[in-house]
Amino acid sequence: MLIFVLAYLGGVLTIFSPCVLPVLPFIFARSDRSFRRSGLPILIGMAATFTVLASLAAVGGAWLVALNQYGRYAAMLLLLLMGLALVFPALADRMMRPFVAFGGRLQQRADRESSIRGSLLLGVAVGFLWAPCAGPILGLVLAGAALNGANLHSALLLLVFAAGAASSLALALLAGGRVFSLMKRGLGAEEWLRRGLGVAVLAGVVAIALGWDTRFLAQFDFLNTAGTEQKLIAQLAKPAAVRQSATPAEASLPLMPSFDGATKWFNSPPLASGSLRGKVVLVDFWTYSCINCLRTLPYLKAWDRKYRDQGLVIIGVHTPEFAFEKDPRNVGQAISDLGIKYPVVMDNRYAVWNAYNNQYWPAHYLIDANGRIREHHFGEGAYDETERMIRSLLEEAHQDKIVLAGGLVHVAGSGATEAASAGARSPETYLGYARQQNLSSPEPVSKDRAANYSAPRKLEADHWALAGEWLVGGESCVLHTSGGSISYRFRGRDLHLVLGSPGGKPVRFRVTLDGVAPGANHGTDTDARGNGMVREQRLYQLVRQRGKIGVHTFRIEFLDPGVHAFAFTFG
Repeated sequence: MLIFVLAYLGGVLTIFSPCVLPVLPFIFARSDRSFRRSGLPILIGMAATFTVLASLAAVGGAWLVALNQYGRYAAMLLLLLMGLALVFPALADRMMRPFVAFGGRLQQRADRESSIRGSLLLGVAVGFLWAPCAGPILGLVLAGAALNGANLHSALLLLVFAAGAASSLALALLAGGRVFSLMKRGLGAEEWLRRGLGVAVLAGVVAIALGWDTRFLAQFDFLNTAGTEQKLIAQLAKPAAVRQSATPAEASLPLMPSFDGATKWFNSPPLASGSLRGKVVLVDFWTYSCINCLRTLPYLKAWDRKYRDQGLVIIGVHTPEFAFEKDPRNVGQAISDLGIKYPVVMDNRYAVWNAYNNQYWPAHYLIDANGRIREHHFGEGAYDETERMIRSLLEEAHQDKIVLAGGLVHVAGSGATEAASAGARSPETYLGYARQQNLSSPEPVSKDRAANYSAPRKLEADHWALAGEWLVGGESCVLHTSGGSISYRFRGRDLHLVLGSPGGKPVRFRVTLDGVAPGANHGTDTDARGNGMVREQRLYQLVRQRGKIGVHTFRIEFLDPGVHAFAFTFG
């Protein structure tokens, strides 16, 4: 019963997903019609389309991806025609004949209260556009369907999820109807309102076609529902972790889950679990702004170079922690900058994450040639043990007919990928209020509103403070005026800060240690005078102490507004 509640809540939350927002004008454009003859058929068509696509996704392959993409193209064309008909009803028959004429006739038919078929068709179109917007909860549902096969339980879960989404959209439809009726009382308001909705429909089609629904809107953490859904999963579902075992003869060893639900592949065409049989697979869950993940990369790249020809396949599963990590351009740039050559798949919907019941970054899962999960490790370290297991599984796959040359790899990273120091260090510290701790600014936090903050004269160890005008959001702090700063009394050799400038405009900054320029203790993203610049959204290494490691007061001042600050990590 609990999983059905979780599925319904996940469906309700989907309306707040960034890529759903451009779809809403299509719903509001019908909000002044009879709910039974217009609104309800839209919701039924949408839910039915989504349920069919999601059901096929649980058992389908690459052909389904192509089918859904063609369906999206057709849906965008249909809604484009309807939007033009709303904006230019008198010119619908003259523009782009015969296509716009068809769209105008379709819109006129759909406008009649008796035309249930037109509303159903609109609902089907919305369903094709809405289906890819699923988040972590649907990933959990689809993963269960993929692992257990198509059955009544899986179908019911998908229907419940679709019902949750339809419920939230129904409320939006009813609310839009009331607004429509109020505005119609004004002279000529109805015609202008229809044209305004038509413009919104066209803008929504453009946003979806250009990918702005996932690139631009995802920059705003208050529109991101993945964190909320993950909390629901953690609190309600309580999934058991994949069991670790070194007994290959055990029939209960879990099979490798599929990569269904992944949103994009880098360095490789899409890989199916079945095609990897006979190979030893290392699945690495990571995200490019995670310092612990970055410090494992030198070993992963070395293992890929050494054992790829012997049958090892490393697959990086990039499951985002922050909204900007959902942008394929950011991820692709990070993969290139980090020199990763093995396949990487984007897991924006947490589908693969939930299929493994994973809860950590980084996490490594080793799969044998028969497709069974034989080992896992969470966090950094245990590199020698992991490599010995890789060698053992390769020898097992080749029935001991392979000779693995050389011993274990010995690597040393540089910059942010260098191993952490052995001494005590400050904890990872998030700046957004959702996971905020140890903020020492005396002013109360004004959530999602710009406010002025100040730093105390002295900070306690592991505490930090804001100064200047900042908007504190759930995921990050956004600087509204130049001259704002962040201070931190930290322990550790290295200090990193995840920063971004979503608009693409460079943001200059200056770093000090105990009130003076860092000199030789500067990081890879600062010079000896402490100067640096935020150009993209990623983790920045600001301090790397070369001498004796102690407790120091760090301060970063931003000379330009607009920076987003997400989290401190230390090494």
